[in-house]
Amino acid sequence: MDSITFINEIIRCIGSKVKQQITFAQYMDTVLYHPSHGYYSTEAASIGKEGDFFTSVHLGADFGEMLAIQFVQMWDILGKPAPFTLVEIGAGQGYLAVDILNYLQQHHTDLFTVLKYTIVEKSPLLKQVQQQKLRNYPVYWCNLEEIENNSVVGCIFSNELVDALPVHQFVVEAGQLKEVYVGISSSVQSGDQDRFVEIIDEPSTPKLLQYFDLIEIDISSYPTGYRSEINLAAQDWLTQVSDKLQLGYIITIDYGYPAYRYYNPRRSQGTLQCYYQHRRHSNPYIYVGKQDITTHVDFTALERWGETCGLVKVGFTKQSLFLMALGLGERIAALSDSNLSVSDILRRRDSLHQLLDPMGLGDFGVLIQSKKLTSTQAVQPLKGLTIPI
Repeated sequence: MDSITFINEIIRCIGSKVKQQITFAQYMDTVLYHPSHGYYSTEAASIGKEGDFFTSVHLGADFGEMLAIQFVQMWDILGKPAPFTLVEIGAGQGYLAVDILNYLQQHHTDLFTVLKYTIVEKSPLLKQVQQQKLRNYPVYWCNLEEIENNSVVGCIFSNELVDALPVHQFVVEAGQLKEVYVGISSSVQSGDQDRFVEIIDEPSTPKLLQYFDLIEIDISSYPTGYRSEINLAAQDWLTQVSDKLQLGYIITIDYGYPAYRYYNPRRSQGTLQCYYQHRRHSNPYIYVGKQDITTHVDFTALERWGETCGLVKVGFTKQSLFLMALGLGERIAALSDSNLSVSDILRRRDSLHQLLDPMGLGDFGVLIQSKKLTSTQAVQPLKGLTIPI
């Protein structure tokens, strides 16, 4: 199906609705996750330095190895259970899983032999890529729904997952929250951006206003024209994840802010961004099914919602501090004593510094939550949350 045909399918869907409009969340979910024509079903294999965007895992094995070090300590705190389950949700091209499994196999065989590594992947294309890359490892694939409730003893984790969940968009008009819907344009033009029009209407669900009660922000005081987004899907996701966890941890790594920064009145147009062939822009109605669409994560909402799901906040930190606490600084220092060539040392040092860059990946948030730890387990500080020396 080409782009125009896919657009026409979305238009038919909109036209079938009573008010001939769908929420922006429905639109975003379709263009990203349509099983045959969404971005993550057709384009996402190009993720990386040469694709639309790249993540920490594309800078070498260090990011995954640092996470593995944290997992080893978690296993120890939990009493070295067998099996110890790691559930990676949204595993991309499988690089992170390879790096974690390689490190554990080489340095912690006692954990590796009792490890159950499970990947939850929504994209059929990425699942194929992962299965090829991980064909020599004991890895399981399943849907989140297929994991039994209260069955996971270990850690459920994600890296740059929540930012790609579909969001509701809203605007403030005279102190009232209104929702942004997507309708069909009456324009006769044939370009992507001419096929859809935004419609401002009443909220589709009371959960949008309840969201601001959760994070304790009075949106009615915001100026007319203020626009942003609400990630209700993140709450649904965290509820499901918490239900699966019997004992252990949840790690969420992503770019985002606490609520007071996310909904700062000066950030009046939200955080939504689109990525297409190395270019970043803010128009989600072009390159339909061909571009990534993301928003920042409201970590306050994840913390507060987690509490309603029986989760305890263990800590929140920046990726740079998390990785330094786990030993990345020592790796950087050791480069000068290595047998690498000068050019290789400089190249590797640059990659490691990118992981720590306060204007980039280093500014990502790392939220760790736990469930049903004993008092003895709960008081043991996690390495990644200690202050790096």
